[in-house]
Amino acid sequence: MPYIKQESRPKWDSLIQQLIEEIKKESPESIDGTLNYIITRIFKAVYPARYYHYNKAIGVLECIKQEFYRRVVAIYENEKIAENGDV
Repeated sequence: MPYIKQESRPKWDSLIQQLIEEIKKESPESIDGTLNYIITRIFKAVYPARYYHYNKAIGVLECIKQEFYRRVVAIYENEKIAENGDV
């Protein structure tokens, strides 16, 4: 699970909200590149230059992908199936 304790969230939420507000000002065509740049910069700064750490970073990215699909995309798909019928 990617969750952190409730008491740890406010510190991060305020920073994340500022970042979200700035990203939303970008054009739809540049949001993907902006997110890639931001996430890459963070990962490069946080993970030391060793294969062990790079391997962990790739695992984190994979878990982020799966969690986003599970918590956001799958719910959206289920709503659309209910709305439009299954394939």
